[in-house]
Amino acid sequence: MRARRPTIVPAIMLAILAACTVGPDYARPDAPVPIAYKEEGWKVGEPQDAIDRGPWWTIYQDPLLDQLEQQVEVSNQTLKADEAAFRQAQAVVAEARAGFFPSFGLTLSGQRSGTGGGTGSGAGGAKGGSSGRVQNTFDLTGSASWVPDLWGRIRRTVEGDIATAQVTAADLAAARLTLQAQLATDYFELRVADELKRLLDTSVEAFSLSLQIARNQHAAGTATLADVANADTQVKTTQAQAIAVDNQRAQLEHAIATLIGKPAAEFAIARAELTKAVPVIPPGIPSTLLERRPDIAAAERQMAATNAQIGVAQAAFYPDLTLSASGGFTSPLIGQLLNASNSLWSIGSSLAETVFDGGLRTAQVAAARASYEQSVANYRQIVLTGFQQVEDQLAALRILAQQAAAEDAALASAREAERLTLNQYKAGTVAYTSVIIAQTAALNNAQAALNIQQSRLAASVALIQALGGGWDATRLPNAAQVEN
Repeated sequence: MRARRPTIVPAIMLAILAACTVGPDYARPDAPVPIAYKEEGWKVGEPQDAIDRGPWWTIYQDPLLDQLEQQVEVSNQTLKADEAAFRQAQAVVAEARAGFFPSFGLTLSGQRSGTGGGTGSGAGGAKGGSSGRVQNTFDLTGSASWVPDLWGRIRRTVEGDIATAQVTAADLAAARLTLQAQLATDYFELRVADELKRLLDTSVEAFSLSLQIARNQHAAGTATLADVANADTQVKTTQAQAIAVDNQRAQLEHAIATLIGKPAAEFAIARAELTKAVPVIPPGIPSTLLERRPDIAAAERQMAATNAQIGVAQAAFYPDLTLSASGGFTSPLIGQLLNASNSLWSIGSSLAETVFDGGLRTAQVAAARASYEQSVANYRQIVLTGFQQVEDQLAALRILAQQAAAEDAALASAREAERLTLNQYKAGTVAYTSVIIAQTAALNNAQAALNIQQSRLAASVALIQALGGGWDATRLPNAAQVEN
């Protein structure tokens, strides 16, 4: 056993050195998290999870919206670019991991060389000459080199690259959620345009009837030509508004086509009614937001990546050990190249340490620490912004629900006033200007009610997006998945 100790001890020492990893180990910093949402108390309904895991848009119970959202995942070109970015990040991890292993090379070469001949006088004055010498040389050489990761530089690099790949995966999830939310918002806005078009077309029919009444009364001498002109103006103005809605709807249809990866010229959505129900979306416990939002997860993984770079920078203060070996054969005859007598080999090691660099490594460590502190601040700001966005949409839904109730009451009154005023005009007790005022008020209130409905649906989509859309940080690929 004693004879083996000189071999075992250095091996053990080398293993201990190889286990060293300089730099701080990562731990997630604290973030400002409220105990409860300020706006949470307004909701009606039984407590439940924030939203179902999976297709969150099914909460609106619109089959066409379901179909469109599924096409975003398959055909959207922005998502395809983000997916390619994640695969690129995986390749960077593989590049970094290659540093753990030695490199091997093999060289086979052949060379033919010669020396020039000369002339001279031989003994007794006889002239003679010598010819040049030609020589062949064949070499077969294998080499290997390895820089052991004594101080954890490669380990920290791989650690940082894995975290960066996870950042890319979280960014992909955030982009997917943003596109899905944009599609839902555009879709509901398009349905609002359909409702507005129907409202304006119905108003044109009602105003045309009033125009005919004005013409009849003018013919009977009970109305002025100005009444007819005002009624005609009202019809033409409303027709122009209805035409303008078609332009808005066409642009929304084109935007949806782009989101699902289709040419606008080959895509169309049939007109349909706007959903009247705005789903209740309880936000859940605030602390879960840190795990549900992909942008927060991306910021957290970015902290891990910048933390690993501190270790990479600190490893530069320690010497690098390089182990190398080579062996092969050399011979003037290729047929005898692999003979044992023609073999050659070498083995060696070197230890390199930078003695003076003008403060370069110190500056690099300081820069890495500052980058980490910056990522911590960015993370905390994203968390604060996330809670603000949830509170914003909760407040919007609460206030818009109250506004919708008030506007519905106002619309009912305006329509009753329109009916009464038109009857009074037919009876000749009020001027036609009163009819125009009443009809305009009813139309404006109907449009306001429609706009509020659109705002409520948009706020519900924005709340789902602010809550992470049912995403969870456990969906991030782990180290093994990143490396595959």
